Amino acid sequence: MYSAKTVILTLLSALAAVALFLTTPAEAAPKPGQTAPAFKVTAITGQSITLDSYRGQVLLLDFFATWCQPCRQSIPHLVEMSRKYGGQGLQVLGLSADVDGAGVVKAFAGEYGIRYPLALADDTVTADFGVRSVPVMIVIDKKGKVAEIYRGYSNEMGRSLEKLLKRLLAEK
Repeated sequence: MYSAKTVILTLLSALAAVALFLTTPAEAAPKPGQTAPAFKVTAITGQSITLDSYRGQVLLLDFFATWCQPCRQSIPHLVEMSRKYGGQGLQVLGLSADVDGAGVVKAFAGEYGIRYPLALADDTVTADFGVRSVPVMIVIDKKGKVAEIYRGYSNEMGRSLEKLLKRLLAEK
């Protein structure tokens, strides 16, 4: 059973994230075939990460939050795909919408065995990608173009995502 404090903190975090996403214009979202917006984030390890860091590789941006149940369902699949296809050029970057800071995200990464880079998504990054809710997974091809955008998560979506990643990884 959850304590009242845990429930209240979870609800406040969720409301803060919703408020952030409601201020993001939906029309800002890049569409498949368009060049992905440039970004710069700082990983929870302190490393600076930009879109240019991933040129020539397939990049899966995962906008998530530690309190989000569909995110918690998608993470094991993303961890497995990162492990399975990382040697073929797949890079996964988790961008957290958590407002409680890097400590919460680090604990979550440990709990879920996440080995790929994680960073806190700031207002600029979420706005540039048109993220209004989580999870959102944006696949960027080797040329820096948005290949597909997945909103929410289901097992069927996970299969579709993996099929797309395999196709993109095979491209020259």
